[in-house]
Amino acid sequence: MSSSTITPEQLQERLKSKPELDLIDVRTPAEFQELHLKSARNIPLDKLDPNAIVKERNGSAEEPVYMICRSGSRGEMACQKFQKAGHSNAVNVVGGTMACDEAGLQVVRGRKVMSLERQVRIAAGSLVVIGTALGAFVHPGFLGIAAFVGAGLVFAGITDTCGMGMMLARMPWNQCSENSGSCKV
Repeated sequence: MSSSTITPEQLQERLKSKPELDLIDVRTPAEFQELHLKSARNIPLDKLDPNAIVKERNGSAEEPVYMICRSGSRGEMACQKFQKAGHSNAVNVVGGTMACDEAGLQVVRGRKVMSLERQVRIAAGSLVVIGTALGAFVHPGFLGIAAFVGAGLVFAGITDTCGMGMMLARMPWNQCSENSGSCKV
């Protein structure tokens, strides 16, 4: 199930003619605070409710809603959520925020944070090292940790979904305070 897409250049043209278009950034609040398009609003992928978004749009339910993330993968997943909910108007921004920044679209820069992808690599690598060390020095059964992480990475690569990434996205350091707009990282 593939969704509609738009390039950063096409998005820039649409923003010129319609600056109030609905652009939803589906990354974690911490990632959003670090760098986002000026016209984007943040609704993390795990909190994205397509029916609620369509309902709040007050009569413009058929207008496109644009999904953006860091590089396009989570934006595609957000579009698929819309399609599964029966809404065919979601459009993924190809290349995500990084491509938009490179294309010269207006962005807001905040404090630098560690990307979710980097957090996953650190966590997975640490679990593999720990599992292997425990398997070598304590009990061979601990090698199952490394095997489990490896299988999870293969599954993530095949399905383009990452359970560890979804879990890390919910961690306190990836959240922002609703009142202050500051992140806990």
